[in-house]
Amino acid sequence: MVVTGTGSEAPAEVKQQAYDRNSELRAFDDTKAGVKGIVDAGVAILPRFFVHQNKPNLPKESSCRDPKFTVPVIDLRGIDCNASRRREVVDEVVNHGIPLLVMEDMMDGVRRFHEQDTLVKKQFYSRDLTRKFAYNSNFDLYQSPAAHWRDTIFAVMAPHPPDPQELPTFAGTVKRIRPDSVLEIMTEYSKHVMDLGITVLELLSEALGLHPDHLRRMGCGEGLLLAGHNHTDSGFLTLLLQDQTGGLQVLHENRWIDVRPMAGALVVNIADLLQAKYRAWKNYRGNQLALITNDKFKSAIHRVLVKNTGPRASMACFFRTHFQEGMTPKLYGPIKELLSEETLRSTGKPR
Repeated sequence: MVVTGTGSEAPAEVKQQAYDRNSELRAFDDTKAGVKGIVDAGVAILPRFFVHQNKPNLPKESSCRDPKFTVPVIDLRGIDCNASRRREVVDEVVNHGIPLLVMEDMMDGVRRFHEQDTLVKKQFYSRDLTRKFAYNSNFDLYQSPAAHWRDTIFAVMAPHPPDPQELPTFAGTVKRIRPDSVLEIMTEYSKHVMDLGITVLELLSEALGLHPDHLRRMGCGEGLLLAGHNHTDSGFLTLLLQDQTGGLQVLHENRWIDVRPMAGALVVNIADLLQAKYRAWKNYRGNQLALITNDKFKSAIHRVLVKNTGPRASMACFFRTHFQEGMTPKLYGPIKELLSEETLRSTGKPR
């Protein structure tokens, strides 16, 4: 996940006049050992490219202690047979239908991959976005103003999952699944997550006053990217499984609010493509144009603060369009039912 600065001055060791950032980034990347490699090497001084400067529009305080600011917990029990329950806001969900053992298997697999010997992990270290399974440290290492304290495994699980030979094998045992069946772990967890994601998309469609299948028919639930590590999220929707370490925070009313871990719960986050207004879509350029709710939903700026209690593990599942070779890019525009008559007359009728 992400660790950001808290407003303190950068130490003298990182205030060097002669500093070749690109060379230091390449040297770090070439080790293919990631953040864990820095920790294992016993480095005493944080590399300069990890130091975050304060963003002027974000609060400096590490967290808000006001008890009135909490993340709502939504119980999905009976959601399919109680219309009034379906109108509630979705934030952190329990009774979501994913067996606890499946969630534990998934988290166990994430931890064991990152704890493997570097020589084993190196074969999967890559910045090739066409690979269905990859491991690296900071996917935006060469573009971001500062690196985040995280290593990540990525797996594209839908619409076309990886072949077994593309995935690593783990030493040791998992609670229910044989040691070499990483694909089985990811496939089973992804199936449950996809089912839950469709339910959440139905609830969001209804909250917008649309048919329950509206967002699903637009393809919001077709692609699934698993990221074992992870600001707002790209894509449509994110379902996050996290361990009990803590550190996740969301920005609300210019305050950082702790999202306290709850055993068996998943964090549901609206991502960027479900938020931006028409004007943002109109000016957007790229393969993936925004699916827009005209600010009916808000994507949340969030971060993770590092803890001194040990490494933190999480598995983020991103519902998004993931382009692969042979796939035709989709064009997404504002949902016409959410635009004013004046906008429709002046712009035509986007999908």
